[in-house]
Amino acid sequence: MGRISALPAIQHPADNPTSPAKVALGAQLFMDKRLSGSGNTNCQSCHYRQLGWTDANVLSKRDNGDLNTRHTPSLYNVGHQSIWYWDGRAASMEAQTLAAWRNQMSVDPAVAAARINAVPAYASQFQAVYGAPASPDTIVKSLTAYLRTKNSENAPWDRYEMGDVNAVSQEAVEGWALFSGKGGCTACHAPPFYGNSTFFNIGLEHGKAKPDVGRFNVTKNEADRGAFKTPSLRSVALGAPYFHDGQTATLKEAVRYMASGGKPDPNRSPLLQPRNLSEAEIDKIVAFLTSLTSTEPWVAAEVP
Repeated sequence: MGRISALPAIQHPADNPTSPAKVALGAQLFMDKRLSGSGNTNCQSCHYRQLGWTDANVLSKRDNGDLNTRHTPSLYNVGHQSIWYWDGRAASMEAQTLAAWRNQMSVDPAVAAARINAVPAYASQFQAVYGAPASPDTIVKSLTAYLRTKNSENAPWDRYEMGDVNAVSQEAVEGWALFSGKGGCTACHAPPFYGNSTFFNIGLEHGKAKPDVGRFNVTKNEADRGAFKTPSLRSVALGAPYFHDGQTATLKEAVRYMASGGKPDPNRSPLLQPRNLSEAEIDKIVAFLTSLTSTEPWVAAEVP
């Protein structure tokens, strides 16, 4: 059976149409440490394919050594989102890329662009793609075009739904029945993305000395206090630890927490309720979630 695409086509903005040359350029920039302030960090420092485009750290360090306050989100299917960051403060993917480049890489984008322009191979590529030298704007557009190719699809579960009954285990099939039924998971994690660009308080900040107010920082709406964006669960089995604070080490623990109904935060979403799942049922949901893991090939681009 050929490759299965369960996702709709990516929509590219009018001011950043895609092309193979632009994506190839972005792939090189993704690996290039010259984009960082110190010259020791690249985008992949926080986003590895084998880790589901995350980094396996509870909290990652910025290029300047400062610790981030939230867990590194996956880049999988980022091009399908409609709002970005855990709190949704970026209204476009290009804006998110620029902010992450400037802040995570601890650099003045204009300084980094000058370094890129000094590399003859880059200078010729930027001329070919944009008809101009590299700039913060064109570097962001190249990186973002590349990131829009990071799609988790063609997973065993996709093949099962297309008729390949041997693509997944019986445990995964029973896990889907629990996920979509007794577990109530599809209320927030509906296919085909198994996640969305909406925000919920699931109680994770309850009891902390300095709780992260999440979406409230953006909207100033009291109802959004402690709410964070619902992540896609595609390839989620690769991306431990879990949640916006990385506090949960394993996928089974994450499922168990959600099935428990979470902590008694006053703003906790009413969708989060105790589901009375047994350990065996939780294992089946984990088996289903694992069947959402894609296996697309990836080779790191060579940096000029």
